[in-house]
Amino acid sequence: MGRSERQPRVDALAEPFRVATQTIRRDIDTRRNASVQRRGHGGARRLSPSAPPPMPHRPCTALPLTRLALTAAIVAACVFGAFAPTAVNAAPLIVAHRGGTGDTPENTVQAFTNALHNGAQALWMTVQVTRDGVPVMYRPADLSALTNGRGKLADIDYADVKTLNAGYAFSRKDASGQTVYPYRDHPLPIPTLREALAAVPANVPVLLDMKQTPAAPLVEAVIKVLDETNAWSRVRLYSTEAEATDRMRARRPQAQLFESRDATRNRLVAAALAGQCTAPPASGTWAGIELHRQVEVVERFTLGEGVSKVVANWWTPAAVQCFKSHPDVHLVAFGVETPQDFEAASQLGFDAVMTDSPARLRAALDKPGKDAAK
Repeated sequence: MGRSERQPRVDALAEPFRVATQTIRRDIDTRRNASVQRRGHGGARRLSPSAPPPMPHRPCTALPLTRLALTAAIVAACVFGAFAPTAVNAAPLIVAHRGGTGDTPENTVQAFTNALHNGAQALWMTVQVTRDGVPVMYRPADLSALTNGRGKLADIDYADVKTLNAGYAFSRKDASGQTVYPYRDHPLPIPTLREALAAVPANVPVLLDMKQTPAAPLVEAVIKVLDETNAWSRVRLYSTEAEATDRMRARRPQAQLFESRDATRNRLVAAALAGQCTAPPASGTWAGIELHRQVEVVERFTLGEGVSKVVANWWTPAAVQCFKSHPDVHLVAFGVETPQDFEAASQLGFDAVMTDSPARLRAALDKPGKDAAK
């Protein structure tokens, strides 16, 4: 089933809340359509003025975090399918990369909560495991990259990790243009996976990047926390290492997994260079890669090789159609930082876009006039 054929899903339990949520959704869609029209995107997807707003679940998480807590009705409407199939008019969800690494020290509780207040509707988190088996939110290979510590997480016990400042290397420019480090005097801890999940409303989807090799200790630690917190339904799991996702699939068949990056890239290359749709993903699959990507095309011949560098705009309508050959396939565009890229992803039919700065992207999308496209 193609995107144009999909209909918004109405959960039986969410149906009683239709009236309570319809006005809020109409306001959101009206503001979004007005903003798109001001930016001059004539091809933007809009709700038909003659039809009442459908019952998509996505717009509910576009509300500020404080409004999310207003009524159980709105929360319930969100919980039953934040990533459910939606009408073709629905804009993609905004996913905060590492909690919004451009706005707040990445992968901290403060980053996650700030991202939601800044308009993110889902959170990308990065997880590794300590020597004593505690999964914590951290991305780089060495602690010295972001903290006042050093060494690999796999070589350090959690008791030592929790003393480190996750915001130590975070910098910004002050009013005079000087680089400052605002969190060196106001340290932020590295949260555990359990703490991160507890800090985020249960209706907010979490995209969890398993970022460590060997994968086995990390996968087992993640499984333990997701089992104990009953969080499988809200978490989607990703890794650039197929070992991690393959092991997770074998250990927990119910896990919602992204396909391997290799599979996504190879299918895009085949579509772009050969015009072929090779092995489209099965129903229920998640796939994500950059909307645009600097790549190298290598040609090998007898006397050596030739290399061509190009920015691949590999997501085309044909490529998206290939990926969505089967129903319930979800696509996430990485690296969406401008209104132009957001609109391109929206037109292509992406389910979500990932950004380093929800604050900047939301501000740009809401800015009236031509300046929003600059």
